[in-house]
Amino acid sequence: MTGRFEGRVAFITGGSRGIGKGIVERFAEEGAKVAFIDLNEEALAETTNELRDKGYEVFSKVASVTEAEQVEQAVKEVNDTFGSVDILVNNAGVIRDNLLFKMTDSDWQTVMDVHLKGSFNAARSVQKYMVEQKYGRIINISSTSALGNRGQANYAAAKAGLQGFTKTLAIELGRYGITANSVAPGFIETEMTKETAARIGIPFEELIKHSVSNIPVGRSGKPADIANAVAFFADERSSFVNGQVIYVAGGPKT
Repeated sequence: MTGRFEGRVAFITGGSRGIGKGIVERFAEEGAKVAFIDLNEEALAETTNELRDKGYEVFSKVASVTEAEQVEQAVKEVNDTFGSVDILVNNAGVIRDNLLFKMTDSDWQTVMDVHLKGSFNAARSVQKYMVEQKYGRIINISSTSALGNRGQANYAAAKAGLQGFTKTLAIELGRYGITANSVAPGFIETEMTKETAARIGIPFEELIKHSVSNIPVGRSGKPADIANAVAFFADERSSFVNGQVIYVAGGPKT
């Protein structure tokens, strides 16, 4: 790996497991100082120790993206510790899948709060540092579910909302050297997709097999596939790519 993020500081929400962990690892491998927050204390400690054992500079903190003060405090501590906040990846997410007639108020609100309010809290917190330094990269993790998915009225709406949020940030912040883009994963093997298999009552291997049958490249996605796309948007050389959504799904999504 090259050190293309040498001297940069990346802040990732929900960075302890799955896609988030893959993104954290990619930035660390390519020279960035990495910071991440998560609610899962055990996973946070485990990932932090793994990275430090490899000699990477890491900041991690238990914090909820839905609590603006906690996010602001974490971002401030990262800036104080590392001297800047250059890259934000809004990755924290949850699922509360159900068909519309079974979906509760809580199912709906929890998903909206984590994905939309959480991304708003983090973007608002980092932008003041990015504006001041006249440089920044904001990458929001959307989903192919933004195009609609059975049993995910809440998740689909939130992930579609993130795309509109991304495009608006791109318009507002572009003049300050800050770009905002979105990566929309398809089927990726993570703890979250394991939860989906459990919810619908089938073995995870069966869900993978079924999903792969509909993916043109003939394989399922891994967290590293999403990390690759995030790294492209985060690159200094991607400064003319702004307000875009890239579907990383092994095939076209329309």
